[in-house]
Amino acid sequence: MQNNVLILDFGSQYTQLIARRVRELNIYCEIHPYHSVPDDISSFKAVVLSGSPFSVRAEDAPHPDLSKIKGKLPLLGVCYGAQYLAHFNGGEVALSNTREYGRARLSHIFTHDNLFQNIEANTQVWMSHADTIAVLPENAVLLASTNDVKNAAFKLEGEQTYAIQFHPEVYHTSDGKQLLENFLVGIAGITPDWTPAHFVDQTVADLKEKLGNDKVVLGLSGGVDSTVAAMLLHKAIGKNLFCIFVNNGLLRKNEFKSVLEQYHGMGLNVKGVDASARFLDALAGESDPEKKRKAIGGAFIEVFDDEAQLVKGVDWLAQGTIYPDVIESVSVNGPSVTIKSHHNVGGLPDFMKLKIVEPLRMLFKDEVRRVGAQIGIDPEILGRHPFPGPGLAIRILGDITPEKVRILQEVDHIFIDGLKKWDLYDKVWQAGAMLLPVNSVGVMGDERTYEKAVVLRAVESTDGMTADWVNLPYEFLQETSNHIINKVKGVNRVVYDISSKPPATIEWE
Repeated sequence: MQNNVLILDFGSQYTQLIARRVRELNIYCEIHPYHSVPDDISSFKAVVLSGSPFSVRAEDAPHPDLSKIKGKLPLLGVCYGAQYLAHFNGGEVALSNTREYGRARLSHIFTHDNLFQNIEANTQVWMSHADTIAVLPENAVLLASTNDVKNAAFKLEGEQTYAIQFHPEVYHTSDGKQLLENFLVGIAGITPDWTPAHFVDQTVADLKEKLGNDKVVLGLSGGVDSTVAAMLLHKAIGKNLFCIFVNNGLLRKNEFKSVLEQYHGMGLNVKGVDASARFLDALAGESDPEKKRKAIGGAFIEVFDDEAQLVKGVDWLAQGTIYPDVIESVSVNGPSVTIKSHHNVGGLPDFMKLKIVEPLRMLFKDEVRRVGAQIGIDPEILGRHPFPGPGLAIRILGDITPEKVRILQEVDHIFIDGLKKWDLYDKVWQAGAMLLPVNSVGVMGDERTYEKAVVLRAVESTDGMTADWVNLPYEFLQETSNHIINKVKGVNRVVYDISSKPPATIEWE
């Protein structure tokens, strides 16, 4: 791929938003940890330095190696990135007298510079920093100021190096998208040609070249990611793709049968494998969330290994890994931490002699859906809510038993079915139920009960990196709660989760 943008991540909570905004401009970008600048940067046409929770004045401040970048490629420093460019080029960064957080306005803009083309003075920006650039480097030109921040934006003379103390990627910066377009298209000269159609053509061509006549085995889940990955591979290698759908005993109610049926007519070669006993045995007595994920991942690998050996001459294992999986599974060595491991990220054990192919590895969830629409996948499949690879295992807090799975399957079925009947399903990005490892006292009839509590969770999001809880109608929640308690033996209490991500995650484990 050409016309790439490299985003160096210093651990900012907004780094993924930078990538989202760049992709919205139909420009391809990649996020790399600040200390992992690729050896070959010939495909990158511009670089963005993210913000950071660190101060450039601190001894342990992140220091990137910009020797191949600064003065050679168009460079934009955002917040910490701007302060880094000032501090290490002869300027001065100091602790601000006033904490500079929230909305501000660019009271003065030097409009002759291309960075602020079509942006008027007094435009709203979003500040989020305690340090401020007190003195600019000698070769810097001031581009913009706010009432409280004199050095809100500057450029270094003689090179295409720009710095802004505000965040263009957040919604509250009114002309943030315009500024990014000015930098990437106007200054860096990037052609915004990264579209779903371009991705499909490029990916299918790459897969044909990479895989040739090799055979590929793919684990289908029935979800959007694995389905889109399967169809891209099918376009590239046709009959050499062997799809496997595994019943891990942790699927939604009746899902094994319905998922197999949904692939009829799509031209895919799909085999259903019921390995539920194998997975439940692997999980027996295990309560730790990470260990549960790894046990499921290990069982998946064993099943795929067994099934792959039945396909004579298979060389590759395909996975529906997407970008949030990759980002959340990589530590930036301090500034960011591993949130949780993903069962489909991180490679295979030595005993499994298959190479990995991941067609969607660099896509966000909404981009996967757009690619799926481009290749003609049924909108009903593309509109399906995300469902975690480990299934209900990470929605059952504590150890897993067949009875707990049964209870949660019934609760989940009532919840999801209700969302569809109330015409709420398509207004929610992801929904599901969690089974808590506690019992609570209740009364049914004239008898005291001591049974399970369940949590309903529904969020709205675009890519899963951030999410907000959905304000479902009280009448719907009332009806759903009554239905669950009356119909599902073993449950006497229903609660609704009103936590956002961050600080909470979408799943409970």
